[in-house]
Amino acid sequence: MSLEEKIAAVEGVFEKLDQEIAAFQAWSGLHCAWGCGKCCYKADIEATPLEFLPFAHYLYQQNLAHDWYDKLRDRDTSLCVVLNPTQAGAGLCSEYKHRGLICRLFGYSARTNKYGRKELVTCQVIKTEQAVPYEAAQQRVGEEGGLPVMNQYYMQLHGIDFELTREFFPINEAIKRAIEVILHYYAYRE
Repeated sequence: MSLEEKIAAVEGVFEKLDQEIAAFQAWSGLHCAWGCGKCCYKADIEATPLEFLPFAHYLYQQNLAHDWYDKLRDRDTSLCVVLNPTQAGAGLCSEYKHRGLICRLFGYSARTNKYGRKELVTCQVIKTEQAVPYEAAQQRVGEEGGLPVMNQYYMQLHGIDFELTREFFPINEAIKRAIEVILHYYAYRE
């Protein structure tokens, strides 16, 4: 599979996931609070380089890949580089369209527990501020499903490129490695 095909495949997985999440939000009524972004402030968010290959490719196309790479190389914090606390809007991600898989899944996906039952994975803010719809969604998910399952989406990415999903890194390192893949690829083609 060529690099362009991998990027298109990842974007296809993300598109399908976004549709499933939108359907889940429609029937559950759950949503992120306007301007929240609390989940983005966790310092231990991990991702794979493949999740950020579309973002790295976008940066390359905009002639920004080297600048972003330098910013990531010199960064002295573990908070996500695309987190923008001053941004106005629903969330704090300055690159929302290009966010990684974990950023898409958290809040609106399920994991399978040791008994084979699906459990909603969401934040404390949703659990407490939207307690009634949360409980109803949790009940329905446990009985029927009805939302994306985390490990199934990670397996889809794994099927696209084993090497780029084999290891999880802190999110900034995953973005940096994705940029390295893109820069390396195009260095020999121009």
